[in-house]
Amino acid sequence: MSTTLSPSNSPRVRRRGSTRRPRAVSHLPPFSQESHDAALAAIRNYLKGRTSYDTFPVSFRLIVLDSKLEVKKALQCLLLNGVVSAPLWNSEKSQFAGMFTVSDIIHLIQYYYQCSSYDAAAADVETFRLESLRDIEKQLGVAPPPLLREHPSATLFEAAKLLIQTHARRVPLLDLDSETGHEVIVSILTQYRLLKFISINCGRDIQQLHLPLRRLGIGTFVTAQPLPPGAERPEGYNPYHPISTATLDTTVFDVVHMFSARGISAVPIIDEDGIVVNLYETVDVITLVRLGAYQSLDLTISEALNQRSPDFPGVVICTASDSLGTLMQLIKKRRVHRLVVVEGEGRLLGIITLSDVLRYLVGDVTIGEVPTESTTPIPDPPTPAPEAPPADAPPLPDAAADAAPPEPEHPPEESAVDGQT
Repeated sequence: MSTTLSPSNSPRVRRRGSTRRPRAVSHLPPFSQESHDAALAAIRNYLKGRTSYDTFPVSFRLIVLDSKLEVKKALQCLLLNGVVSAPLWNSEKSQFAGMFTVSDIIHLIQYYYQCSSYDAAAADVETFRLESLRDIEKQLGVAPPPLLREHPSATLFEAAKLLIQTHARRVPLLDLDSETGHEVIVSILTQYRLLKFISINCGRDIQQLHLPLRRLGIGTFVTAQPLPPGAERPEGYNPYHPISTATLDTTVFDVVHMFSARGISAVPIIDEDGIVVNLYETVDVITLVRLGAYQSLDLTISEALNQRSPDFPGVVICTASDSLGTLMQLIKKRRVHRLVVVEGEGRLLGIITLSDVLRYLVGDVTIGEVPTESTTPIPDPPTPAPEAPPADAPPLPDAAADAAPPEPEHPPEESAVDGQT
């Protein structure tokens, strides 16, 4: 039996007089704009001294899809391996032929929604091949993605510049076989892997990135002026401009159109008070297409979220006053691809993507330029990579595995193609 001491029967204890001891001197430099800028310069210098090879985990899988593979089988391959993109291979010429990403699926959905019927889409997707995706983009008037590549020995700073200049979320790393002279897809460098590598290996500098995210201009924030009380809302008025939003009653296809029209990969779901209640991402659409559930595009977001995978990690939020160092520490601990910035009880204030973070860390580079070659030249292959794979290319197995040399500075990852959309 245990007893409890109450204030009335507890014994009196004579307290010993406290003696104030001098506080230990901190060896950390005080936070300042100068220390922040110095840490930023140190990170950039570190990236200039490291290559893409250094980011390779000890062991990883690389999923490669033949351009003759059917879209439905390609989607199944991605889902079974837990990735959302994969490089394409032209087996006839033994050459890299681009990337298969969630954006291709979004374009496919729009094409069938505008030009065909649900029944035709369900029938065609069984035989529709990856090599025909560029034709879909032409029908929709969408510019084809640039055929990006980088050499594994290129510096991380150059690879990061390529990602920023082309607005890409990933860049394939290609080398040449020393015996055949054919191209070899070595790995895929994603924004997430690059930022995680920085957070792991630049810990001391990350601690000095103490300034608030909004003050640094990282992310997209709401700029629309609120309407006066009782004022009538003008047609087309978006109180969260320039951020696209949706409600639980918005249809899936309306959100898919936002993905395609604005080139974004996620839309915050808000209630009537602007409180963020969820996030709908491009990866949520993959399951609908893989199952042939084109009719599900007429579902509301509320109904579609019920079909979401149970392992969805949830919505990551932050405030505008959180520091860049805190964000980088979060990237080090968990797989994060975007953060929703909120204020008060969760009202939408902005969105921060990995592109925003990488652009700030690397600094000013020319945006919008599409390099025609790798910044680190690859020896001349027998034939140049085509803009689109030929229609008569024979099929190739849709997955290949290889291993990279050990790199002690980076922990193992599940796949060489990260889950960034």
